[in-house]
Amino acid sequence: MKIAIVGTGYVGLVSGTCFAEIGVNVVCVDTDEKKIENLKKGIIPIYEPGLEDMVLRNTKAGRLNFTTSLKECLDDVDVVFSAVGTPPDEDGSADLKYVLQVARTIGANMNKYLLVVTKSTVPVGTAKKVKDAIQEELDKRGVKIEFDVASNPEFLKEGNAVDDFMSPDRVVVGVESERAQKLMTKLYKPFLLNNFRVIFMDIPSAEMTKYAANSMLATRISFMNDIANLCELVGANVNMVRSGIGSDTRIGRKFLYAGCGYGGSCFPKDVKALIKTAEQNGYEMRVLKAVEEVNERQKGILFDKLNDYFKGDLKGKTIALWGLAFKPETDDMREAPSLVLIDKLLAAGCNVRVYDPASMEEAKRRLGDIVYYAKDMYDALLDSDALMLLTEWKEFRLPAWGVIKKAMNNNVILDGRNIYDIKELRELGFVYHCIGE
Repeated sequence: MKIAIVGTGYVGLVSGTCFAEIGVNVVCVDTDEKKIENLKKGIIPIYEPGLEDMVLRNTKAGRLNFTTSLKECLDDVDVVFSAVGTPPDEDGSADLKYVLQVARTIGANMNKYLLVVTKSTVPVGTAKKVKDAIQEELDKRGVKIEFDVASNPEFLKEGNAVDDFMSPDRVVVGVESERAQKLMTKLYKPFLLNNFRVIFMDIPSAEMTKYAANSMLATRISFMNDIANLCELVGANVNMVRSGIGSDTRIGRKFLYAGCGYGGSCFPKDVKALIKTAEQNGYEMRVLKAVEEVNERQKGILFDKLNDYFKGDLKGKTIALWGLAFKPETDDMREAPSLVLIDKLLAAGCNVRVYDPASMEEAKRRLGDIVYYAKDMYDALLDSDALMLLTEWKEFRLPAWGVIKKAMNNNVILDGRNIYDIKELRELGFVYHCIGE
C-alpha cells in the first residue's frame, strides 16, 4: 500500500515514519526544501526519542521517501494524509488555510480515485470544506473523478509519540463511505491484528473527539491547579488530596498533577479552538473558558511566589531556570510556562540564567541574547538568588544538593512541578516552595 503524508512537522513526520515501520510505502511531502533535503540525509527537525533511528532505518529500506512535490506523487498513492499546521487565528479559531491549500492542490492534480484523510487537528465541519475545495478544483478542470474524505485525528504525546503510534490506546477514524472504511481498515490492519482498538465513526464525531479529548485533559490539569492554590490557603497538601481522589476508579490518577501550567502545541490551541467553535454556533463553553483562565494565571504563579519572598525587591536578582520546554522529552516551547516567566522576570529587572537538556537552541531562536544560556544545570545556578524548576526532566530529579548550595547566593528553590521532598530540602537548609503545599 502506498500513501502520501503532506506536512513533515510533528504529526506528519511521526505518522509517516511509523506507517513505514509497519510496511507501508510512504512519501512525506513538504514545501520546505531545506527540511526535505535534511530529512533525506537523516537530519530530523524535531526532538523525539526513537524517531531519528526509525527515519534512518526506513529511508534506507526504501519505504520512507521525501519530496517537495505533492503533484508528482498523487498518481502513485492510494491515500493522502493532510498533516499540515492549523495555527490559532487572531480570534482563537483554527486557521485552515494550509489544510484547504492541500485540498486544492489535490483537486487540481489528481487523476484517479483518492482517499483524502485529515490528520491535523481541525474543527468540526472541516472535512466538508476539504471536500468542497477538492470538488471545486475538479469542476474547474471539467473532470469527474471519484474521491472520499476521512478524518483520522492523532493522539500522540510529545516525548512518547513513537510508542503512542505503534501501541495506541485507540485509533479514531471518521468516514462517510464503505470504500473509505475498507481502505482505512487495510491500512490499520497491523493494529487490528494486535488487538488495538480502531474505532470507526462519522466524520464530525471524529473531528470533535480530538478536541474533546484534549480539552478534558486540560480541564483536569486546571482543576487540580485550582485545588492546589486553595490547598495552600487552607493548609491542605495537594499531593495527599491527589492521592485520595485519584484512588477513586471513576476519577483515576492521570493528569491530576498540580504545577505551573500546561503548554505545548495542542492543549492551548485546541481549548481556544473549541471555545471559538462553540461561539460560532451560538453556544458558550463556560467550563473551558475557566480552564483557559486558570492556566494563564498558573503560568505566573512561581513569579508571584518569588516576588512575595523577596517582598517585591527583584531588581538585580539572578534567577536560575531549570527546564524551558513545556514538558520533558521534547524541545517544544510553544505556549511554555517558561516564556511567560522569563518575560515577568526580565520586566522586574532580574538577570535570568537558563538550562534545558533539549531546547536550548529553540530558546535561542525565540529569545535571542536576553538570557544567559548555561552549559549545564549547575552552571545555571552560579551566583543565583533562586532556582525555579519548570520542566521535570529526569536529570533534575536527584541533583547534588551540596553543589547547589555552594553555587547559589540564596538557597531559595521554587518547584513548579512538585518533584522534590519538602521535608528533605528544608532539613538541608533550603527555602523551598512548591505548588499546593
